[in-house]
Amino acid sequence: MTRLLGRSGIEVSALGMGCWAIGGPYGNGSTEQFGWGEVDDAESTRALHRAFDLGVTFYDTASSYGAGHSEKVLGAAFRDRRDQVVIASKWGGTFDEETRETGASDPSPAFLRSCLEGSLRRLGTDYVDLYQLHINDLPLEQALDLVGTLEELVAAGTLRAYGWSTDDPARAEAFAAQAPHCTAIQHDQSVLHDNPAMIAVCEASGQASINRGPLAMGLLSGKYHDHRQVADNDVRRMGYGWMTYFRDGTASPEYLAAIDGIRDVLTGGGRTLAQGALAWLWARSATTVPIPGFRTLAQVEENAGALAHGPLTADEFGQVEKLLAAAR
Repeated sequence: MTRLLGRSGIEVSALGMGCWAIGGPYGNGSTEQFGWGEVDDAESTRALHRAFDLGVTFYDTASSYGAGHSEKVLGAAFRDRRDQVVIASKWGGTFDEETRETGASDPSPAFLRSCLEGSLRRLGTDYVDLYQLHINDLPLEQALDLVGTLEELVAAGTLRAYGWSTDDPARAEAFAAQAPHCTAIQHDQSVLHDNPAMIAVCEASGQASINRGPLAMGLLSGKYHDHRQVADNDVRRMGYGWMTYFRDGTASPEYLAAIDGIRDVLTGGGRTLAQGALAWLWARSATTVPIPGFRTLAQVEENAGALAHGPLTADEFGQVEKLLAAAR
């Protein structure tokens, strides 16, 4: 099951793997954490290899994940078959690889170039398939100031295409219209958080809709109904304004109730809950490419297993929509 990565013509598996979690812990030097807790690099590598064996060809990371560590693990895992995978990374935030601490965002063309050089070094490659601006709310004028540099990097063969990780449809639409090789918008999208305006922009502008948070930061795995708490160094414990799925490290009750209301439909046909959530995204639009995160081989096997089931049927999709509407 494959999809085109927007107007680039690059073919990818309909499912990608999000590599935020395998970067491991990183923070701002005080109390804030941006990772998902401890990781085992050997397990991450096994999981990446298993994903490839199961047909996944698209892998999404960022220069800042684990302060560069995610890129290192991903690059090492696929060094011998680089031409068989499509790698997406992101730039925008400054960080220190040694201390694993983050700094301020830098939207300058000079930082774009230097950050890309670092990504290429850590990934062990001479090109990135998709490079995405990783400053969600950057003013459009500043984003457009980067287009000239991005086009130069595409012409040089260092990038194949680029995009923006933003949740603002207006920014996405304007950027795609004025950036020739923009081919993807990464945004929050799941059965628990639809973004019809962004889907419409992607469909109209020839952009891939890369779905960040397709499993609602783990809630749609089904394992947080027992009120378990995440680790102290897990980003889901932080009180960020965008952290709606978890409160103080515990799943938000209203989202758990919403999941219970649609569980039977999502798990029809032998799907697990997570597989049903991914199937909903594929049924939502032909542009969607969900990128669930992972830390274990078992998580990869479950998520990649959704490819065999494919999208929800039109009837199943309609049932989910009715149930969600009735619960609002």
